[in-house]
Amino acid sequence: MQPAGEKLLGFNSTEEQASGPGGQDSMWRNERYESVPLDVKGIDEDNSKGTRDSLNPQTGSALRKPRQSDERPKDSNLWPYFQDGLRRIDYVLTYHVQKPHSARKKKSRSCCLRGRNRTSSPAHEDPELAAQEQRLDYHEDDLRLRRDEFEENLREMGLEMEKEEGTKIPGVGFVKIHAPWEVLCREAEFMKLKMPTIKKYEVSHGSGIAEKVNMFIQKVTAPLQPKVVDSRTENEKHLSYPFSREKRHLFDLSDRNSFFNSKTRSSIVYEILKRTKCTRAKYIMGISSLLGSGVYTEAYPLHDGDIDGVHAETNDRKILYEEWASYSIFYKYQPIGLVRKYFGEKVGLYFAWLGVYTQMLIPAAVVGVIVFLYGCATVDDNIPSMEICDERNNITMCPMCDRACSYWKLVTACGTARASHLFDNAATVFFAIFMALWATMFMEHWKRRQMRLNYIWDMTGFEDTEEKQKSHPRAEYEFHVMKKSLKKEKSPKTGNVKLTCTDRMPAYMTIIVMMIFLIFVTLAIVFGVVLYRVSIMTALHMSSTPTFRTNIRATVKTTGAVINLIIIIIMDEVYGAIARWLTIMEVPKTDKSFEERLIFKTFILKFANAFTPIVYLAFFRGRLIGRPGKYIYVLGSYRMEECAHAGCLMELCIQLCITMLGKQLIQNNLFEIGVPKLKKLLRQRKIDKKHQEELNKTLHRHEKDHFLGPFVGLNPEYMEMIIQFGMVTLFVASFPLAPLFALLNNIIEIRLDAKKFVTELRRPIAVRAKDIGIWYTLLRGLSKVAVIVNAFVISFTSDFIPRLVYQYMYSPDGTLHGFVNHTLAYFNVSHFQPGTEPLEPLHLGYRVDVCRYKDYRDPPWSDTPYEFSREFWAILAARFAFVIVFQNVVMLMSDFVDWLIPDIPKDISVQIHKERNLIVELFMKEERGKKYRNTIGDPSPQPLRSRPSSQA
Repeated sequence: MQPAGEKLLGFNSTEEQASGPGGQDSMWRNERYESVPLDVKGIDEDNSKGTRDSLNPQTGSALRKPRQSDERPKDSNLWPYFQDGLRRIDYVLTYHVQKPHSARKKKSRSCCLRGRNRTSSPAHEDPELAAQEQRLDYHEDDLRLRRDEFEENLREMGLEMEKEEGTKIPGVGFVKIHAPWEVLCREAEFMKLKMPTIKKYEVSHGSGIAEKVNMFIQKVTAPLQPKVVDSRTENEKHLSYPFSREKRHLFDLSDRNSFFNSKTRSSIVYEILKRTKCTRAKYIMGISSLLGSGVYTEAYPLHDGDIDGVHAETNDRKILYEEWASYSIFYKYQPIGLVRKYFGEKVGLYFAWLGVYTQMLIPAAVVGVIVFLYGCATVDDNIPSMEICDERNNITMCPMCDRACSYWKLVTACGTARASHLFDNAATVFFAIFMALWATMFMEHWKRRQMRLNYIWDMTGFEDTEEKQKSHPRAEYEFHVMKKSLKKEKSPKTGNVKLTCTDRMPAYMTIIVMMIFLIFVTLAIVFGVVLYRVSIMTALHMSSTPTFRTNIRATVKTTGAVINLIIIIIMDEVYGAIARWLTIMEVPKTDKSFEERLIFKTFILKFANAFTPIVYLAFFRGRLIGRPGKYIYVLGSYRMEECAHAGCLMELCIQLCITMLGKQLIQNNLFEIGVPKLKKLLRQRKIDKKHQEELNKTLHRHEKDHFLGPFVGLNPEYMEMIIQFGMVTLFVASFPLAPLFALLNNIIEIRLDAKKFVTELRRPIAVRAKDIGIWYTLLRGLSKVAVIVNAFVISFTSDFIPRLVYQYMYSPDGTLHGFVNHTLAYFNVSHFQPGTEPLEPLHLGYRVDVCRYKDYRDPPWSDTPYEFSREFWAILAARFAFVIVFQNVVMLMSDFVDWLIPDIPKDISVQIHKERNLIVELFMKEERGKKYRNTIGDPSPQPLRSRPSSQA
């Protein structure tokens, strides 16, 4: 047994053999990494083994020792390996390499000599340039000293490094990091990584009937399965247990190279990088602070290999590219197991959730199309639209705006009325109830799928509390704590000092004020678009061009929706940047807290940005306009806009359609495809185009990944889908085709994101997770709010309740005949306010004394002219009653479905219980074997020793 200090620092057996007595050993301690000289180009593994072999013969023999095994050296051009082709590159750090000071000094001297020969007088060096060069040299030396200290600390932790500066990419230096076997074992024990043991057990798929059903489903869906081994159902499973060096014999260590895969190796190295200190740096803790202060420019793990080309061998990345990141296999299931194996649990859960969401959209899209087709089939039988289109009724309507607008006939709204019936019919209520239950079914289905993945991925024992205990404070938090401790004139140790609510109070007040201000900015933008619609409608009515005056309402609707879309896309980016700035100002302690607070702020701002125009159209437009002769005006002369006679549901549908399609097409195609490609081109512009193709053939794996885009996290992907989920569920009563559009978008989105992850982005750090975190809470909240919103849309935005009340209370024959006339009130044109009457009162060819407008008010000849009628109050009461009944019934049905479907599948719960019993059995067997071995090794009689202890 080694002492504790030796266990932490002495696991690099290669380095122990390399360190010898004398000056050679001291030299090697300062240059422990292998360096690649500046003048070496096109190094291959045959003619160079690195500087370490040439410096110390013992080291060279130690490095060549693994060659005696069956493993062959890998080509470092194709695979992520050191120059020796044996040690895998687990992580890469990059830094900026500036031209050495001696070269600049020689250049300045030669300039001085040329000047001296030319002018035969001493040349004076520019003091400003000299001072600037001195500052640059000091800055570069400071960064180099920080890197040297940090890398020395990494070497003390047992990591091995190889350094490469400016060989092919000018101005960029690489530090390639390799974790030896003993370091991997040590960190795996610290991180409590579950690894497969030698014990296997048979996986049961439920009862006999359930197993037959599963077998039948597997046969039916066999053509839809990707050609990946991990996607097939296995009948045997390794029993997993947190790795322990004392219990190595329990794990299958026959092949050490594959025991820790590349994902696990990179995550282990990242944990070491996070907690390694660098006291010379501005912050104390970890690689994140060094990246923020410019000591290193990038830090990333490497992809396994190439995805195309003649020399590309089979690897997990290539399999993912062929069986996942391809548009031609959009109909196949995702290889979620391989995605998790390559990218980690967090990324795997995102794509699993996206797949479940897309799969659940299929029945919703089918029902939505059926509802839409029902509206198309019954449009000719709709009595209200037939009455509007009947020219014999000859109903004259009041002007839509002051002065410029004149009287108009209701028959001109025939097309709008017929189109509104497509989205406002009897099937709308059924579809709203169906979508509320669909949201509940989706959440329950995802919970069960998540539990199944936790079992398959050995995450059932993983708890967030363990992560909180292990998570290190963020570098910014450490820096603020250090400043606070220095202000209190205490030691710089931050153990007993932390940031309190009092310290964060200025940040909290700034966040509250900024969030309220940004919400008001969103409202102001919506109000500005309203003023645009009002003014453009007046301008088109005053136009002398007949073309402009024919389709005024359609022009205003479409242009207003497009303007809203452009503003939403622009403000999405602005709000995302502001939310990140506010979260940084808040100084959360851990990365998990930072991510949750950032998500919450971003969601509030982007949700308000996307849905405020829709909420206005659904619930406020046409409600606060007043009546003819007493309209409500804003900003002096702007009259609030009215809804069409068929209601605002059609305009709401147009707004939803343009917003959904626009966000999906523009943000997906432009932002997710065009912007990364543009950034990649800008990064590659630093290299001469003539040598670009030749250079790509000779670039090593770490150099190729340097040109890929950095991974910025899953928050943008989740946020995009959450906003889409809101559009699908919140206002689905007004737009039954929303699930279909979402389904078509997500089919492309899955392959687009897959291609981006495999080909365009650097490999992300594998993060362990057992759920999707705060996103599930947001989804749950949206599904609850959707019930209330759809109830109000059906009740107040559509004409469903007025039609129902008229049919059963006021209709003489129990039908909807006469419904249009019942919804129109009378107005005497002599009661117009001065200056608001039409400029062309004879526009229709006859004099108008009484015009009609849509409202429930008493006629001008009654005792209470223009007051709300009894029909208005009866319909209002029916609207509220419908909201209460609809909300409670749907909520009750959703809760019943939630209770009916268990969160954990029965077969999974049985398997989890079986695993626990097997683990207990395995350890009991090990204890019995240990006692047996001790008994054989110690000949003293066991009962004589045990009797006194039992009596005591």
